Amino acid sequence: MLPESIPTVTVRGRFLSPDGRPLSGSVTFRAPAQITFPDADVILGGPVVAQLDAQGQISATLPATNAPDMDPAGWSYTVAEQLVGIPAGRSYNVLLPAEQPLVDLADIAPTDPSKPNYIPVVGPEGPRGPAGASAYEVAVAGGFSGAPADWLASLVGPRGATGSTGTQGVQGVPGKDGKDGAPGTPGAPGLVQSVNGKSAAAITLTAGDVGALATTAAGAANGVATLGTDGKVPTGQLPTSSGGGAVASVNGKTGTVVLAAADVGAIATSAAGAAGGVATLDTSGKVPAAQLPAAGGGAVTSVNGFTGAVVLAAADVGAATTAHTHTAAQVGALATSARGGANGVAPLDAASDVPLANLPDLAIPASFAPADLGLKAWAFDPVTALSTTAFTGNASLRFTAVVLRQTTSVSKIVFQLGGYAGTMNAGSWAAIYDSAGARKGATADMAGEAVIPGVHNAGGAAVTAALTSSASLPAGLYYIAYVFRYSASDGPMLLQLENGAGAPPNVFGPSNVKRFGVYTATVPTTPPASITLANIDNGANRFWAGLT
Repeated sequence: MLPESIPTVTVRGRFLSPDGRPLSGSVTFRAPAQITFPDADVILGGPVVAQLDAQGQISATLPATNAPDMDPAGWSYTVAEQLVGIPAGRSYNVLLPAEQPLVDLADIAPTDPSKPNYIPVVGPEGPRGPAGASAYEVAVAGGFSGAPADWLASLVGPRGATGSTGTQGVQGVPGKDGKDGAPGTPGAPGLVQSVNGKSAAAITLTAGDVGALATTAAGAANGVATLGTDGKVPTGQLPTSSGGGAVASVNGKTGTVVLAAADVGAIATSAAGAAGGVATLDTSGKVPAAQLPAAGGGAVTSVNGFTGAVVLAAADVGAATTAHTHTAAQVGALATSARGGANGVAPLDAASDVPLANLPDLAIPASFAPADLGLKAWAFDPVTALSTTAFTGNASLRFTAVVLRQTTSVSKIVFQLGGYAGTMNAGSWAAIYDSAGARKGATADMAGEAVIPGVHNAGGAAVTAALTSSASLPAGLYYIAYVFRYSASDGPMLLQLENGAGAPPNVFGPSNVKRFGVYTATVPTTPPASITLANIDNGANRFWAGLT
């Protein structure tokens, strides 16, 4: 902050683009290089840079250009506008007298090229002077001796006669616009306002003004070293101890010095391979046998007290003379003879199952299993089904649940058809889903009779629909889904369980597993990647299906 004894002027300004957007950049106010205020004991120097804020405004408080006791006096500020997007910024000079403490650049900046370069700021209106003498008093002072009324009458002459009415003139035709004048001579280029902070008319810069060393400092005391024609510092500019002079001594010796290995703390080459010296290395990087001590450098003289061509027996090295055999019991194992034997362990067959011969009699069911009929899983024993088959319904999606007790590879879905004479349409398919509703395998589209051929024999027949690829299914619950689309009413008729109740319950037990059901949502024309199990509802039929 400037001392209060220095009068100041606050300069403001706002810069906008033609569409009203705030401009960015800076406005620099540059005074003479240094201004001295003796009364305030202050020396001011350097430019004042005002950055435009977010509204495009600047404000700078500067010493007045007519401040008293200021050295130098009679100078002006150079204003340089550097605005983003305006390549050629304006530069002009202004006077900022203390009588106008607040100034806006919009009022003083020379937007008109005809205005002078120096723009003074108009000061405030001065005090009103004393009233002057009236005209009558001036007339009396000039020799008039009459009363004021006589003086006024003397100012007005007698009224003359009324003149005749003149003829109204005709208005002339406006002339044509003149031609544009020739372009004016280009203005003089801008002038340098200051150099390195100096604003004098004739500026002389020294090496110190540009942060350099004078040429007289080259090779001089407290200056800089020069380089000779060889690109090196001359010996005369090197200190005495830097190697520029002759060697005074070597390892403390003077004169014609000859150093031995011991003088530099080394071992003489004559000590290599000599007694009391050092060992040498051969071409393979090893110490020659001749330089090894007798205990390690010669041939073996004895082994375990034996000499000559020594052959050691087990007893010579403290080892047992015969091999030791352990029994299975000694190592906590079962003998191989226990495999499949009484009180032993059960073997596994090629399918990793315990053979029937190793199962107790009660574990072997006497009834038929799916494997007995060439199947791997089924919904129920088909012999318990009704002899009357039923239609699944055109485009109706049906579900039949099956259970696998171990990991099983399946490649086909099996249906027991009571009869089928029509041809299925596109959009007929079958698939397998796990207990989470994820698809595990599916058939190709069953249009025509390529997948499910017609059945015309009495009693029906088992028909298989191949999956597009085999599926390895871990043990668990699975749903066989199938939909038949046909134009006639004689689509496939499937084997079914008793359904005398019309819509029998198909959920048994607290697990809420639906063994049979029909899909209540929209039926897709291709097997979806997943199904929503909640959309499976009880159906009026319990159709049989199996896997193989």
